[in-house]
Amino acid sequence: MNEILFFGKNRNSKLIKNEPEEITKSIQFKFENENENENEKQIKQISTGNYSTIFLFENGKAIEYLNERNSKQNPQKIQIEENIQKVTVGSENEAILTIEGNVFAKGKNINPKEFINISSLIEDTNDRIIENVVSGAYSIYLLTSNQNVYGIGSNLSGQLGFDSKTLKNTQKPILMMKNVSKIFSGNSSTHVFLLNSNQELFGCGDNVSGQLGLGKSTRETKIQKLTKIQNIPKGKIIDIQCGYWHSIMLIENENPKRKLYSSGNSYINGLGKNEDTYEFTEIKSYLFENDDNILDFSVGDYHTLILTSNPKLIGFGLNQFGELGTRYTKHQLIPIQIELPELRFNEDISNYHVSCGDYNSFIYYSPFLSSFSNLEEDLIKLFERKEFCDISFKTKNGEIIEAHKLILKYRLNQMKIKIKLKNFKKLFQKNQLKNQIKYLK
Repeated sequence: MNEILFFGKNRNSKLIKNEPEEITKSIQFKFENENENENEKQIKQISTGNYSTIFLFENGKAIEYLNERNSKQNPQKIQIEENIQKVTVGSENEAILTIEGNVFAKGKNINPKEFINISSLIEDTNDRIIENVVSGAYSIYLLTSNQNVYGIGSNLSGQLGFDSKTLKNTQKPILMMKNVSKIFSGNSSTHVFLLNSNQELFGCGDNVSGQLGLGKSTRETKIQKLTKIQNIPKGKIIDIQCGYWHSIMLIENENPKRKLYSSGNSYINGLGKNEDTYEFTEIKSYLFENDDNILDFSVGDYHTLILTSNPKLIGFGLNQFGELGTRYTKHQLIPIQIELPELRFNEDISNYHVSCGDYNSFIYYSPFLSSFSNLEEDLIKLFERKEFCDISFKTKNGEIIEAHKLILKYRLNQMKIKIKLKNFKKLFQKNQLKNQIKYLK
């Protein structure tokens, strides 16, 4: 299945040929030479920004549509010998993460003509296996398997955690912070968030509009601990996405109920509320019903799309080129429900995703990734696929349950069950652990 809807700025009709510059009504995105891409029809991820749009397929291959000033020929296959597991696009750069843990990137301040292996430029040769990569507007951030974060590219706003007077940009990754579990930025942002394993949040870069939620208007050239989020009800930070002048945070509490909080400049109401805020405060709307939950969201330069479990598509912010898919170009100052007749949720709603660029948007179906901000869970989901299973259980009714030993151990640890696998198998077959069957599927 290959279902992709597109709306917004069509960049001189180059992204979708024979269509206008402004596409205010969602249309099906079709690849050129469909017959030649028979093995590349299962979309895994779409990343879009001012620099380019990249489509990553389930087979580990990718194609890109460079924006008009970058290329006259679209689309182009990304020529990397290794299989790709993630792509990320910024305003002036793009990067890809391979299964082997290498990061290849190109763009301004890196290499404008071709991909280079930037992970191989890390000085510590024992710290070159990359687990995640995120693009900012003019910078790229690398998270290594040792939980260290490196930055490369522009530092004009202090987004690499150093004084911009002494370091304006770097073409070599520099160590920013240790003991980091997640990194968050955005395709147009000059600020970044870093989360450690204790759910403590740090940030640096442009904060003139309150993007970091520090409670003040400054430019933070040193990495700061964000203590103001203590005002948010206790919960787990699932994701943070950054716009040009603002940031939106997704928090999950114990219910589990997910809520969105935003901080920064409310230009065209990119915050989802009608006033500027220098601290993270909740985005409230009657559309977020008690029995509904947020599954996915994406932040562009000034607009946001949210997908909920009901299912509903909710959006707000700039709509200059039809990037909200409302069939007109009126900006939305409060969250609204967007009706897309072309969209049919005929599969598991959790497999649908939204991706916002600077002035355009995609909605697509992908069963291969649950959340691009949580690579740990993504890898678990990958290894739970049947072809990776190396252990099986048989229930009393004859049902065969297959699993991967490492993932099973991880699930048992999650449930705080201390038991050897062979003993687990015996107890499972006796139905003494029948409630844990969902963790093996």
